[in-house]
Parts: sequence; C-alpha cells; structure tokens
Amino acid sequence: MRSQIAAHRVFLVAFVCGATLRVVVMLGYRWQMWFPDSYGYLTTARHPVAGVIRPSGYPLLLWSLRPLHSFALVTGVQHAMGLGIGVMVYALSRRNHVPAWGATLAAAPMLFDAYEVQLEHLVMSDTLFGFLIAGAVTVMLWRYEVTPWSSMATGALLGLAAVVRTVGLPLLAVFVVFLLARRVAWRSVAVAAAACLLPVAAYAGWFTAGQHQFGLNGSTGIFLYSRTMSFADCARIRPPGQERLLCVPTPQGTRTASLIWSDLSPLRLLPGARFASYKDRLAGDFALRTIQAQPLDYLSAVGTDVARTFQVGHPAFPDPQTYRYYLFRPYAVAPPMNAVRTVRSYGHGPAETRVVQPYAGVLRTYQRYVYVPGVLFGLIMVVGLAGIITRWRRLGGRASLPWGVALALIVIPPVTAGFDYRYVLPALAPACVAAALAARDLRSASTASGS
Repeated sequence: MRSQIAAHRVFLVAFVCGATLRVVVMLGYRWQMWFPDSYGYLTTARHPVAGVIRPSGYPLLLWSLRPLHSFALVTGVQHAMGLGIGVMVYALSRRNHVPAWGATLAAAPMLFDAYEVQLEHLVMSDTLFGFLIAGAVTVMLWRYEVTPWSSMATGALLGLAAVVRTVGLPLLAVFVVFLLARRVAWRSVAVAAAACLLPVAAYAGWFTAGQHQFGLNGSTGIFLYSRTMSFADCARIRPPGQERLLCVPTPQGTRTASLIWSDLSPLRLLPGARFASYKDRLAGDFALRTIQAQPLDYLSAVGTDVARTFQVGHPAFPDPQTYRYYLFRPYAVAPPMNAVRTVRSYGHGPAETRVVQPYAGVLRTYQRYVYVPGVLFGLIMVVGLAGIITRWRRLGGRASLPWGVALALIVIPPVTAGFDYRYVLPALAPACVAAALAARDLRSASTASGS
C-alpha cells in the first residue's frame, strides 16, 4: 500500500484538493444551484414521462434519488461524478504509460476548473452525461485488445449517455470508426453497436408510446430552427404556407438562438404548446430549407460557434442572463413561483439556494482566475492532433478515439443548435486524455529520432 501511495502521491494530493474545493462549494451554496432547465427535470422526476424537449435519462436519476428528499445528495452525487471523471483521466493515462506527473496534469482541468465544479452543483444533466462519456472512453481504451465484453460495456455507456443528451448518439460513429481502423473483429463492432442501440430503442419506444411520435424527443426541428434563425433570409428562402410565419422580422445581426424561448418567438404565433409536434416538423422543414438556400451562411454560423470554444477569455454568451447561471453569484437565485411547489416537494425544504460566507466569496474569487481558457483548450486539442499525425501509419493510434470524441462534442452542438459553455465541458476530459497519450507518443517519436 505504501508503494502504491508513493507511486500516485502527486495525483492523491491533487484529488484531495479537488475534493476540498467541492466541499467548499457545498458549504457556500447550500445545497444546489438552479438553471432554467432544472425545474423541467424535477417535474419529470416527480411524474416520469419521456420528455418532449429533452430526453429523460437525467430525471430518472433524480427520480431514483427522490425518496431521500435531499438536494445535497443530488449535488453530492454529481460532485462525486466530477471527481470520478478526473480519476478516469488519470487512471487511463497511467494505464497507457503516461508518467504520473503527466497523468495528474491531464486530470487537473476536471479537478479544478471552476466552471466544471459549478456545473456539477447545478441540477442539470451535463455532469451525468460527461461521466458516462468518460466511462465509455475509459472502458474502450483500458485494455490494448478490444474484447466483446469491453465493446458491450462501451456501447451500453454510450446508449445511456444518448438518453441523457441526444448528442451522445452520434458518438457511436466515432467509436465504430475507431474499431474498424484497428481492424477489430466484426463481432466486437456489432456488439458495441447493439449494446448502444438497445437502451436507445427502449427509450424511443417509451417516448413513442407517451408522445405518439417516434424519436428520442420532439424538439430536434425547433432547435435546428434556432440554429438557422440568426441568418435566415426569407427573401432568399421563400418559405411556403405556414412556414412564412417563422420568418423573423428583426435584423439578422440582432437574432440569437435564445429567441425560441422568448415571447417574441415566431413559434408563439402558432396555436398549441411551444414544442407541439406539428411545430417541430414545421420548424425543421424551415431550417432545412434555410440551410439549402444559404449553405455558406450556415457553415459560417457553425464555424463561428465552434471558434467560440477556443476564444480568449470567457465572455458572456449566449446572453448575459444565461451566462450568469454559470457563475458563483453573491446572492441566491430563487425558482420562479410556478416551480416552487415542485422544488419543495422534491427536497422537503426551502426552494431557494442559501449563500453562505465566507465560502461563497472565496469561490467567486476562485472562479475569476482558475478555469481552462479557450486558448488553452485549443492547445490541448492541437497537442492531441499532433500526436495523431505522428501515428498516421497506425491511423492515429489510441489517442484518435478520445480526440475524435472531444471534436464531436465540440462540433455537434453548433451544427444542430448552437454554442453554450456547458455543452463544451464534457469534451474536456476526452481531449485531455488524447493530449496525454499524444504527448507520450510525441516524446517516444522524439527519443527514437534522436537515437
């Protein structure tokens, strides 16, 4: 035991510091923080149904914890997941012969990034999603040889991630390409795909039975519409029939994706619920028509949002109101009146977060300085890519899987909906794994060329 502690002492110190940081968060903001989506998740947790706007995988976790009526338990579990992601990054790096100091450095963003820790304290699905994705990468790369059992476990984790956030489903393609590049037996590839699609199909069946439409949610078209509304020019699109009602009269430079939540949204001009199935189909058709008529504008909007991941600083985006939810604030955020009953029913206590000093003040100062800036994130991705290029004869080597997962998690949201800081954070762990493995490969290549 002493030898094991000595071998991992640097990481153990970092882990204890990361755990202490999370204890300070729990003490400073008792016992949770709110985002507008939180209340919908809690409503579904009280009466489990397949959600229309977003999948209900996370509400099922909340439902399983509900008998204990404790938001401290919910956020405690999520903080444990955040620490678990750091452990997986470190363990996987060490497993692949990265030195202890390098593996610790790779895990440090997950342990110490202020926005990562704050996201863990929100009643939101992102931490669970990131934990499942990190688990899938870890299982796949834990052994050098891929087995049907590791393929099954990886696929199952991807399938569970897809019913937490639908962006998890396209990641199956990244894993399949990786397996094919490694010339893995078709049996393992098929097992991974089947294990992923099984929970997805089961959830789709639940959704279809409850909402009378096939899919994982009923909002894909509306979110794609939110992607295109910033540049849609109806004079060029010439939408037919009811689609003309979705044209936005305001100048293009003033439109944002958050408009779909506003009372000024063109969707409000149509009768029925905001996410009614016919509205989703109509918005999806409008969006596809827009992309077809303005492909360069669409690519420009996607490219601009992808670039936001790597921008200097941490500017408020998509709007100041949304951005403030990602900050440790000096005051409590109270749920809206129509959500208070749901919150109190779940937690059997006050609905408002209690801000406690001096812990909250320390965290606000900490968040100002300790986070992964976009430029550093970009450098992490560049290191991973450089290592993949050096292994081009082996189709990128083992670093290609986590790097591909990170790239997909960065690109898919801007392609389908838009940029948000919390969408990017789950990509940080696989990006750091890729950088650690790539740095090892680059060092080996340098040593070989020098000799």
